[in-house]
Amino acid sequence: MPAPPDPALRDAPRSDTPGDNTPADDAPRAAVLEWATRLVSIDTTSRDSNLPLIELVAAELRALGVTAHVRPDPTGEKANLIATIPASDGRVTGGVVLSGHTDVVPVDGQTWTTPPFEPRVRDGRLYGRGACDMKGFLAVALALVPDMQAASLHEPIHLAFSYDEEVGCLGGEQIVKDIAELGLHPRAALIGEPTSMRVILAHKSVNVAEIVVTGLAAHSSRKPYALNAIEHAATLIDRIRALGERYEKQGPYDPAYDVAHSTIGVNQISGGIAFNTVADRCAMACDFRTIAADDPHDVVDELRRYAAELDRDMKQLNPAGSATVTIGAMTPGLESTADGPAARLALELGASLSEEKVAYGTEAGQFSEAGIDAVVVGPGDIAQAHGPDEFVELRQLAACEELISRLIRHLSRG
Repeated sequence: MPAPPDPALRDAPRSDTPGDNTPADDAPRAAVLEWATRLVSIDTTSRDSNLPLIELVAAELRALGVTAHVRPDPTGEKANLIATIPASDGRVTGGVVLSGHTDVVPVDGQTWTTPPFEPRVRDGRLYGRGACDMKGFLAVALALVPDMQAASLHEPIHLAFSYDEEVGCLGGEQIVKDIAELGLHPRAALIGEPTSMRVILAHKSVNVAEIVVTGLAAHSSRKPYALNAIEHAATLIDRIRALGERYEKQGPYDPAYDVAHSTIGVNQISGGIAFNTVADRCAMACDFRTIAADDPHDVVDELRRYAAELDRDMKQLNPAGSATVTIGAMTPGLESTADGPAARLALELGASLSEEKVAYGTEAGQFSEAGIDAVVVGPGDIAQAHGPDEFVELRQLAACEELISRLIRHLSRG
């Protein structure tokens, strides 16, 4: 079970009635904050392992008698976790998934007023890296496991915690395969990314391409005998910029998004070793996000065509020249509907449906592609994610607790 409350949490508001499982309007029960402080205290920055968190959660669930499946990634340094609280008749198939990622973004270069991995409660907020995105949701789900076990569930509830969402939803791609291999066949998934507890039905696809342009180095005084990778990469960057302008000016458009069209841009670039050496390599990272009317695979084909044309032109100047495209991640977009199983369930539980579509990506698209209807609904505001002094409001955790408590009652006999 969760450890005793961290001293930093002692002044946090608590439920009005000792032992009452219904949260106060402005605060979740103590177990939620206890789980949240344990999870936030573990540094699961995506570049590092998430195994300390996964192993902790697995051990606590097993201590409660819950079967927890730990599924490592190919390196063995990270893992997904899938756990099932079965129906009262022992059935583990069907039911509902509560899903979230365990990794967080770096804090490098950010100025925090308190240490990012030492969670603190103040002014009705829980501060710490991942408090909003999205360990607050994980904490609520874990704190309510005993309630799930005590209920007479007529459908199982599954917990699915993934790795490396922040670097391309890599764990999400694997976790839907893990769920299929376990034969769980859930009918709906609630993805607990921060939405201020509104139900989000759709988001753009999120894709990353790495483009490497190779030239030929020489002393800069002998430039005619070399091939400058940076200068040739600039022509490719200009074509990508023009493609983004085409989306902006010509569409297609979806007015439900605040940015109503697909977007693309080069957001990272590196190359060269010295001012007096012709650069023989230039690498860049290209991010593109598409609405449903644009197929991200068509964008990949366009980038590969640009690179092939540049490769040809460079080789005409020098055989050493080349341009290659590698796709780092392709996270599918989400286009759920209000009458789908996941949205209907969330609405039956009292959640409000948002008309907004969001530009950020989630693992919901991967669940949907795998045949598990999914929506995004979780505590916190995406505006608080990734920045310094990340926080989630306690009232948001309480609202999430109430939603999952209603889910338990909804899935219980009688």
